[in-house]
Amino acid sequence: MNIPMVDLKTQYQNIKDQVDTAILECVSSTWFIGGPNVQSFKENLAKYLDVKHVIPCANGTDALQIAMMALGLQPGDEVILPAFTYVATAEVIALLGLKPVMIDVEMDTFNIKVNEIEAAITPKTKAIVPVHLFGQIADMESIMAIAEKHNLYVIEDNAQAIGADYTFSDGTVKKGGTIGHIGCTSFYPSKNLGCYGDGGAIFTNDEALGKKIQMVANHGQSRRYYHDEIGVNSRLDAVQAVVLNIKLPLLDGYCERRNRAASYYDAAFAKIDELTIPKRANNSTHVFHQYTLQVANGKRDELGDYLKAKGISNMIYYPVPLYKQDAYNHYSPEGFELTNTEQLCDTVLSLPMHSEFSDAQLQYITEAVVSFFEK
Repeated sequence: MNIPMVDLKTQYQNIKDQVDTAILECVSSTWFIGGPNVQSFKENLAKYLDVKHVIPCANGTDALQIAMMALGLQPGDEVILPAFTYVATAEVIALLGLKPVMIDVEMDTFNIKVNEIEAAITPKTKAIVPVHLFGQIADMESIMAIAEKHNLYVIEDNAQAIGADYTFSDGTVKKGGTIGHIGCTSFYPSKNLGCYGDGGAIFTNDEALGKKIQMVANHGQSRRYYHDEIGVNSRLDAVQAVVLNIKLPLLDGYCERRNRAASYYDAAFAKIDELTIPKRANNSTHVFHQYTLQVANGKRDELGDYLKAKGISNMIYYPVPLYKQDAYNHYSPEGFELTNTEQLCDTVLSLPMHSEFSDAQLQYITEAVVSFFEK
């Protein structure tokens, strides 16, 4: 078999008639920027997330940058983030002249280590960016308590966990991305809710912030040709909105099928001592954007090569800590290391994960992994 990390082709085939018809209607309407399709998607996503304001934009990286611009963060301000994450989280901080302050993550959930946040706060700290990595939400109740205590903003990087639910200690349930002051997401094609190009969105329940974000994303305009803020040009195009409108009602089903695949993996790998399967946090559902194993005894790369030889795609997210990347190593002291981040970069391996698996594919993947450890 040839098994990709994400099977977008099969997913498309399952909704082909709807998508083809809707895209053709969009093109025929000539509403390419803005218009009823984008407006409809904004309203539908706001309803799904139960959030007051959704501002679509061009991609998830723009979403993070616009969020920080809307909060009025200034050059030299410090922003706390996990070191084990995709570069975009740190990239926008650096682009705006802010300082990324990187801290460690939990070994089991891969999310930001809450008990290290306060030690990283200085008089220059203005915001925390928890990343809901691989599909489950960071410990937002604790993070929000710290933010309130120190008068900090919280920007949720929800690019990998859209659809996940977080349960507070009082039983309140909220969607990822709607808990902090601002939430950001990406609609990159391989995401759980992905479009057919680039796309992103920003969420908030704050009325003033919602207006500010909308302005910043549209050249800083309060109304056409009147520019109250320095802004950017970042828009979700109408064709992508059409695709997202079709896929949004299917998102929960997609996530359920990802969970089914994850459970299949778990059962197959449970007795392999050299593998650590992903933990499910007590306060968050998991939508399994990625299924990420930890492989012990230095066998990670060998296992990856073995699977590739059998036609099974696999990826290392992420092989190098952000603070060791050439573009970012000057933000931390010489010799700076975070124990968990270092270990994860050396041991993680992500297997194919999507919503279109057949039982035969899951059996083929799991048997291949098991055979590696039996040989």
